[in-house]
Amino acid sequence: MGSDAEGALGAAPARTGTSFGEPVALGYLAFTEAWERFSYYGMSALVVLYMTETLFLPGHAEHVVGLAGVRAWFEGGGRPLSAQALASMIYGTYSGLICFTPLFGGLLADRVIGARATVILGALLLCAGHLAMAFDASFLLGLLLLILGCGCVKGNVAAQAGALYPRDDDAARTRGFMLFNMGINTGAIVGPIVCGLLAQLYGWHVGFGCAAVIMVAGLVTYLAGLKHLPPEAVRGRREAPAPHLAAGDWRTIGVLTAVVALTVFQSVAYYQLGNGGMIWVRHMVDLSTPWGAVPAAWFRSVDSFTSVALAAPLIALWRRQAAKGAEPSDYAKLGYGAAIASASALLLAIGSVSAPAGHVSPLWPLGAFAGMGVAFLYYWPTIMALVSRRAPAETSGIMLGVVFLSLFVAKTTMGWVGSLYETMSPAAFWSLDAAIAAAGAVLVAVLWRPLARRV
Repeated sequence: MGSDAEGALGAAPARTGTSFGEPVALGYLAFTEAWERFSYYGMSALVVLYMTETLFLPGHAEHVVGLAGVRAWFEGGGRPLSAQALASMIYGTYSGLICFTPLFGGLLADRVIGARATVILGALLLCAGHLAMAFDASFLLGLLLLILGCGCVKGNVAAQAGALYPRDDDAARTRGFMLFNMGINTGAIVGPIVCGLLAQLYGWHVGFGCAAVIMVAGLVTYLAGLKHLPPEAVRGRREAPAPHLAAGDWRTIGVLTAVVALTVFQSVAYYQLGNGGMIWVRHMVDLSTPWGAVPAAWFRSVDSFTSVALAAPLIALWRRQAAKGAEPSDYAKLGYGAAIASASALLLAIGSVSAPAGHVSPLWPLGAFAGMGVAFLYYWPTIMALVSRRAPAETSGIMLGVVFLSLFVAKTTMGWVGSLYETMSPAAFWSLDAAIAAAGAVLVAVLWRPLARRV
C-alpha cells in the first residue's frame, strides 16, 4: 500500500469519525472499488463472448492492432488456436496480469509517490482503457491500459482499508475487510447486469463504453474521500532505506507466501466462471423467458450477489461461534472455501449431463455460481485480513501485492485450462475444474497445522 501503512499499521490510526461503527474512509474506499468492480466485471462478463462471437471472426480480426503477433505468441509454432481457445488464453493472461501488476503498484506507492497519487494515476489509466475497449482497433491497447491501471489501484486501495484499523485488533480488521468486500461486490453485481443488457440491446461497444463512464465515477468518489484518510508520509526516491527486516520477519513473509499459494487452486476454479462459464451458459442453458432471452452476462452477477447477501449473516454466525469459542480458524475457512468451490464446479458437471440433447435448466448455473460466491466469502476476505495483520508493517503493500500475485498464477492457469473447453465434454471440463479446487482443500487440510505454528 501507500505510505500511510507504515505508521497506521504499527499503531491505531487516527480516525476522522465513524459510520455504523466503522471508519468513514472505509465507505469511500469501498465505493471507489465498487465503481472499479462495476467496470471490470461489466467488461469481463462480455469480453470472452465478444472475442469468440465477433472480434476474432473474419471481418473484425484483421482490424485489431497487434492481434496477429499475439496469436503467433500463444500458438508458439504449435497447433493453430480456435477463436475460443485464443480468447481463453488472452482472457486468462489479461486477467492474470491485472493481479500481477499490483506488486509493482505497491512498490510505486510504498517507495516513490505514495498511495493516493498511485490510485489516482491508476483510475485515469482505467478510464482510458475502458474507452479504448469500445473500438475494435484499440482492443488490445485497452487491455494493456486496464492491466496497468488495476496494478496501481487494487492493492493500494485494499491496503489503505487495512490501515484504518489498529494492528492488534484482529476481529475489527477481519470485519472491516468483510464489509469492504461486501461493498465492492455491489459493483460486481450491477456491472454485468447493466453492461450485459446494454450490449444485448445496443451492441458490444455500448456495453464497453458504459464501463468507461462508470470508472470516472470511481475516480470522483476516491477524490471526495481523500480528506477522511489518515495523513500520508512523504515518499521519494531519496528517502532513507527501508528498515531492516529481522530473521523472524523474513520467516513470517515466507510462511504467509506459502499460505497465499494454497488459495491458488480454488481461485482457478472460481475465476473459470468468467471464461468457460460464460460460454457454457450461452450454449448450454435455456435462457428464454416470456419477455425474451436473458443475457448470459447476467449470470456473472450471481456469485457477487451471493457474496453481498450472505456477508452479514456469515459475520453474525462467526460472531456467535466466537462467543462459544467455536469459530473456525483462518486456515479452516480457507479449506472450507476450496471445498465449496469444488462442489460448485461439480454442479456444472452434473448439469451438463442432465440434458445431453438440449439446454439445461438455469437452476444449475444459479446454484453453481451462488456456491462460488459462498466459497469467495470464506477464502478471499480471510486471506486478505490474515496477510494484512501478520505481514511486517514495512512490507504491507508489497505483501498485499503478493496476494494479488497468487491470482496472476491462478488466472493464467485458468486461461490455459479454459482453452481445453472445446476438446472435452462439458461434464469432463467442469469435473476437471472441481478436481483443481478439491486439491486445494486437501492441501489446506494437510498443511494448516505446521503453517499455523509459524505465523
